[in-house]
Amino acid sequence: MLAHMLELTRTGPDDAVAVITMDAGENRFDLDVVRRWHELLDEVAATEGPLALVTTGTGKFYSNGLDLDWLGSHPDRSREFLRSLHRLWGRMLGLDCLTVAAVNGHAFGAGALLTAAHDRIVMRADRGYWCMPELDLGLPVGEAMLHLLLARLPRTAIARAINTGHRFTGPDALAAGIADSIHPADEVVSAAVEWVGPLASKSREVLRTHKHLLHAATIEMLGN
Repeated sequence: MLAHMLELTRTGPDDAVAVITMDAGENRFDLDVVRRWHELLDEVAATEGPLALVTTGTGKFYSNGLDLDWLGSHPDRSREFLRSLHRLWGRMLGLDCLTVAAVNGHAFGAGALLTAAHDRIVMRADRGYWCMPELDLGLPVGEAMLHLLLARLPRTAIARAINTGHRFTGPDALAAGIADSIHPADEVVSAAVEWVGPLASKSREVLRTHKHLLHAATIEMLGN
């Protein structure tokens, strides 16, 4: 994925809703992409006054997870990459505003984990899977990854996800408690903005306090 294909825009009342859009095909993560995410979160966090955040992708993919080709060709940078990726999830989990993952298509592996770091997940109703494919890849889920999932999602859904590799459709994810709502493809982002926009004026200081009360151990484990 090309880092420059991550875009930050503003919408909602008084442009208080920041929207980060991934637009690079499968929207996979490599080190440059994760660095760009951190830059955008720096910019979001530096916003003064009312704030909320929506993240989304384009086309068929929210994010198809790690760029395994990049990892295979950069083994000497894998530790740095994974540390930075974990920190990204921790920053999202503890961000001092309400966040929504507007899942426009497939969210696999690291992409699914990114959605779990948000306060709310909305999904496309007609197509696209939320999936943790580590079992099929022969790669065990890491402890920090599991704690991130447990921080936000029902334990029974997590067990099914990691122990069977089940691909949750939007309706499946809604029934399992992974998704909070499902929508037609052209309404996923607008539904996210509609829900979070009126909450952008909530106290960011209190939100930060509450999130850290809820998730301090997970955020610390992720390295933020």
